[in-house]
Formats: sequence, C-alpha cells, structure tokens
Amino acid sequence: MAVIISQIRTGIDADHEEIISAALKRVGLSLNSVCKASVYKTSVDARDNSRISIVSSVWIEFGDSLVEHKICGKFSFCSEVKNQQLMPERVSGKTKKVVIAGFGPAGMFAALTLAEYGFEPIVVERGGNVDDRVNAVNNFWSKAVLDVSTNVQFGEGGAGTFSDGKLTTRVNDPLCRYVLEKFAEFGAPDEILVKAKPHIGTDKLRGVIKNIREKITELGGEVHFNSVMTDFSCVDGKVVSVTVNGRDVIPCDALILAIGHSARDTFEMLYGKKIFLEPKPFSVGARIEHRQEDVDRSLYGKYWDNPNLPKGEYQLSYRQGERAVYTFCMCPGGTVVPSSSEEKTVVTNGMSEFARDGENANSALAVSVSPKDFGDSPLDGIKFAQNIERKAYAAAGANYTAPASSVGSFMKGQGSLKEITVKPTYAIGVTEINFDDIFPETVTEMMRVGLQKFSRKMKCFGDPNAVMTAPETRTSSPVRITRNENMESLSIGGLYPCGEGAGYAGGIMSAAVDGIKCALKIIEN
Repeated sequence: MAVIISQIRTGIDADHEEIISAALKRVGLSLNSVCKASVYKTSVDARDNSRISIVSSVWIEFGDSLVEHKICGKFSFCSEVKNQQLMPERVSGKTKKVVIAGFGPAGMFAALTLAEYGFEPIVVERGGNVDDRVNAVNNFWSKAVLDVSTNVQFGEGGAGTFSDGKLTTRVNDPLCRYVLEKFAEFGAPDEILVKAKPHIGTDKLRGVIKNIREKITELGGEVHFNSVMTDFSCVDGKVVSVTVNGRDVIPCDALILAIGHSARDTFEMLYGKKIFLEPKPFSVGARIEHRQEDVDRSLYGKYWDNPNLPKGEYQLSYRQGERAVYTFCMCPGGTVVPSSSEEKTVVTNGMSEFARDGENANSALAVSVSPKDFGDSPLDGIKFAQNIERKAYAAAGANYTAPASSVGSFMKGQGSLKEITVKPTYAIGVTEINFDDIFPETVTEMMRVGLQKFSRKMKCFGDPNAVMTAPETRTSSPVRITRNENMESLSIGGLYPCGEGAGYAGGIMSAAVDGIKCALKIIEN
C-alpha cells in the first residue's frame, strides 16, 4: 500500500530529491522510514509570475500499515492509493473476429488491448505507415502536391502524429494513467509519467507508434495500410463483414469505427446506410503565432529565461452567451502546418517536436459553432467546414498557400501582413487575406472579442504584429455516431463507434481511453 502526498510547493530550482525531502518533512518522516518515495506529478504555478513555484505530488510506499494510516489520518493532503484491476485477465484462444477501421489513438489502443488479451484484431487504415506518411507530408509541404489518402489527417497514428503529441485530457479516468504507462513502455520519455502537462512531440511519437504496431502484429493482430473501409454488410441487424478498397471482403463479428474526424466519405457512407448520426457542435478559427520568448515573458515575467521552467504554454477561454472563443492545441516552440486532406482546400494545424525549440509558439484561436449555425442534418457541419476550407483555398490563390493577417490588421477588419514581426511558419507560404471573406461574421467577431479579452491575461495577445493563419476547421468531429450503453451503434449490432471521429473523444488521451473501453466491451461480450 502507498499514499500520495500532494500540494508540495517548492522553488523552481528544486530537484526531485529536494521535493521528496519536503514531502517527508511535511509528514514527519525520514527517507529511511519508508520503503520507497518518488515524485508522482509536478506542475508549474505561474498565476503570480512574481512568485512562481513548483507544485508536486509525492508517492510514498510504507512497510508499516499503521504508520501509513496514521499519516493519512493526520493530513488532508494525503490520499490512499488502492490497487485497481483496470484490465481483465488475459484469455488465449479467442475466436471472435474484430475489424478496426482506423489506426489513430482510438484504433491503435483498441487493437493493442484486444491483441494483449487473446484476440487477433484486423486493422484497416486508409493512409500509409509512418515512414510513407512522412514522405507524403513532406512532399505536400515542399511541393504543394497533396496525397488525399496519406497526409496530416490520414495514416498511421492518426492526426495526432503531426501534432505536439499532447497527453493532457479533462477525462478523469484511471485508464489515463494506464495509457501513459503504455506510451512509456513503447518508447515515450519517462517524464510523461510525472509532468502534469506531458507531451511526446511529433518526432518521438512516430517511433512509439511503430513500436505499438509491431507489438500488435507480434501478438497475432494485423495492420493493413492503404486500406479504406468502403462498406460493411449486416445479417439480422448485426455486422458480418467489412469491404476494403471496394473489393476485399473481411468476415467479422464486430467492427470498431475509429475513423477520425476527417473521414468525410465514410460519414457519407454511414449516412447512406441509415446508421444513426447526429450533428454536434465543434469549432472553427485560425492559428495565431507569437514568438515563444514573448509567450514566456507573458507567463513567467522576470523568470522567463529560467532553464528550470518549461516552455510557456497557455489555455484561454471566454464565453459570451451561447458562443465560446478559446485557444486550442497550443504548440510551444512549434510550427503551423498545412493539413489538407481534400483537393482544393486549405486546412491548418499546429505541431511541435519534443524539444519545443522553435522560435514561434502557436495555438488555434477557435470559436464554437453549432447546428444553429450550420443546420440540423447530420452532415451539415461537414459542409460548413468544407465551405470555409474551399473559400480559403480560392482566396489565397488556389495553390495551397494559406490566408494570413497580422492581428492588428484583423482587428481593424482588414487583412495585411505589412506590419508583422512574427515570421509565419506555414511551410507552403501565406497570402494576406481579410478573414471576413472566408469566415461567417459570427466567427470573426467572436475571434476579435477573444483577442481583446485574452490580451488582458497575456500581454503577447495584445501584440498587433503577431500573425494569424487560417483556417483551423478540424478541432473535433462535427458528427456523432451515436451509441448505446453497450457502446454499440443505435442502428446495428456489433458496430462500435469509437474515439474522436465518432464524437466521443477529443485528443490523443481521451481517444486512446475510448479505444480501450470499446475493446473491453467486446471482451466482456
């Protein structure tokens, strides 16, 4: 048994040994009186940047249970750690055939879980493997030649492969720790187990993904790339087979739909087969770039260049009536990346490597939209986003360069890059455009409100010479493939909508957890 001692506050220069010593001192113990002590989580408290501190939790294992309970009973900042059986016992020889459509975080962790517990899942992924995907993406970024099957949205690892590799989530589930441990097991840095805001970085994440795939195949699973699920068949209201690339039929007892938020043709196929779908709110906006140094100065004040502090990152939000504006997927030391998956569209996203050592920081400045803005039909949200992407492509010259503007010009209802001091990082290039020409007025006006509000919290958001690049339209799925309490589709038995594309997750962690839960439900059944 063990306890976690929380709210251990130290200076920013304290190392793990000093943090553990401070925790033990709080409860009147020495290192010799416990079996094991280690730092469990650390975070930076920079709410008052004149007194920045590190706030930690420390894991302590006891040999004497009486001492343990005495400590926990005396201090409110102790919590008892209970051993929880999160996963079922492994059973070999399972014959149920499971097909998984999509190899992003949801599909990957569903496949890994099934493979580790005796199944032999078959994964079909429309895009290429990591190596082929990197080549395709680099070709798009350098030559503006888009591969609609393998790109930033599609391929091994899903959209998260070309991101900051953030492992933060608002989902409060014990499986989150399990996911972190799995990532570390397959090659992610051990620090993700300790930091309150862990990230892997796109460069390290690619190797981790390959290691997970190799483990799945080692256990008898299959992963097929360049393989699009184009149809599936049912008998007596239950899935019995999947069609791949319009010709290959794979018999199955269960189908996990981990298709991601950008598989628009798959949503159309599901709609045509009368699978119950419903529109859901999502967000659209632009990427805003500041110099990382200016972000650090805004957050840390006089401590901005202290090497013991992480690269500054933020999460800001403001609500006005039913509409919200917020920052999303912030990438310290990162770049804004071309992320189209359809011809004659422009889409942006953000990406950082593990070191986060780029000159700029970026995040989405996103505004919520709902069926009131785009319509009540299940596919109306897709059409809404698609219209923005096509307008952006045409306005910027029909060559995959992206619309851009300085913050100051945007705030005036114009579109100019003349006064920028932050160099845009969008690889294909940018063209100065008035964002009012590509977004609805409700979106641009709320973006302006957000910039005003956020500038009162962070000085860099008041910089008129920062740059914005548009559009950001793939914040989350505009469609929900509704499921019941058994995690099956309301329409078809054996069909398991899963992850971000199904409308049940947002980001790597929550998608991975949802994938595990779908796998566990299949094991249970």
